[in-house]
Amino acid sequence: MDQTTSDLFKAYDIRGVVPAELTPEIAYRIGRALVTYLGVDHVCVGRDMRVSGPMLAAALINGIRDQGADVTDIGLISTDGLYFAVGKYGFPAGVMVTASHNPAEYNGFKLCREEARPLSMDQGIGEIRDLVLAGEFGDPGRHGDLNERDVTEAFVAHALSMIDVSAVRPMRIAIDAGNGMAGKVLPLVFEHLPGELTPLFFELDGAFPNHEANPIEPENTRDLRAAVVAHGLDMGIAFDGDADRMFLIDDRGEFVGGDMVTAIVAQRMLRKYPGSAIVYNLICSRTVPELIEREGGRPIRSRVGHSFIKALMRGEDAVFGGEHSGHFYFRDNWYADSGLIAFLTVLELLSNEGMSVSEYLAPIDTRFRSGEINSEVADVAGTIERVRAAFTDAEMDELDGLTVSYPTWWFNLRASNTQPLLRLNVEADTHRQLDDRAADVLAIIRGQA
Repeated sequence: MDQTTSDLFKAYDIRGVVPAELTPEIAYRIGRALVTYLGVDHVCVGRDMRVSGPMLAAALINGIRDQGADVTDIGLISTDGLYFAVGKYGFPAGVMVTASHNPAEYNGFKLCREEARPLSMDQGIGEIRDLVLAGEFGDPGRHGDLNERDVTEAFVAHALSMIDVSAVRPMRIAIDAGNGMAGKVLPLVFEHLPGELTPLFFELDGAFPNHEANPIEPENTRDLRAAVVAHGLDMGIAFDGDADRMFLIDDRGEFVGGDMVTAIVAQRMLRKYPGSAIVYNLICSRTVPELIEREGGRPIRSRVGHSFIKALMRGEDAVFGGEHSGHFYFRDNWYADSGLIAFLTVLELLSNEGMSVSEYLAPIDTRFRSGEINSEVADVAGTIERVRAAFTDAEMDELDGLTVSYPTWWFNLRASNTQPLLRLNVEADTHRQLDDRAADVLAIIRGQA
């Protein structure tokens, strides 16, 4: 095992190209290391539809069993379905074999412990990496058993229980599964919903023949946006490959940012649970905390990343958490993220309000956002200091990178975890101000000012 193997272990998961970087041997060691690190006697394992999934899942399961733990294999499932299984049935650990939205040649593992609590580099993944690299595991004295269980229908029932299905009005909805796991789950969901489903790319195919299962890139929602407009549909929904993230297209065929979806879901959750805490990450629009306060909730600002948000939600007893990236977390779902539950909650709110997506958003989505702009820099820390020095009259904080705030615009500058990149997000009250201020900040970052 070498540096290439070490590089597979990321901030929130394990991921790489198969077989050039991630091999069955490494998957086997990860299984043994997980059991060793957590000291568990049972692990729940699921996988998505990637071509390398069966091979890697089999090697992982062999490693878990050789380290003395039993395995319940739940087979093809979405990542939020794996989290459900771990929480619902009391498994002490779970592994999802997936590379989420990455291209077809990638695969990897998302790891959690009891109650779907995530492992991250700071809490488990680093230790598991070290065990994998060392390759020395104790003799457990037994070989674990293997059981199979299908949890898909139980997961669908759980997701539907999070809303009042009888309140959902008939809508015409296109869903782009991207040949990912939503193609297995969503047909079962629509058996219980009124309205009409227009399915796009529901066939499970880890080669992604139509487009990459990464809806945050505009080209990957082109077909979905066109279908909404061509057929006059109420909305479009896109899921990523492992279906834990959800992206919304409004009735005009326009992409709706994850922060606006956070606002929609937050309003519905606060109507159900008045006065509750809602967590949002600091890249979200100012609209999000404003709406939470207006609805009588308690907005809590978080660093970017699911491990931070889930821990903060547990500590604050927050009913919901949302990220601009399309991850949405629910207290009554073991604080885990679920694209499906977020989708159902959007349906419930729009049904209760009697509005289209665009009608609901018109009075609240009034600002302009840059999206993430990446710049490669030689000196990350020095560049951030140059930016700080240029805006000394602003409010600043360092909760996650550098956030600089003025009354009518703000920006956040964060370093990449894995590359010599700075990630810039800007929001302003007018489009011209957005363009001007983003250009100003970028000129400093890129040494042009």
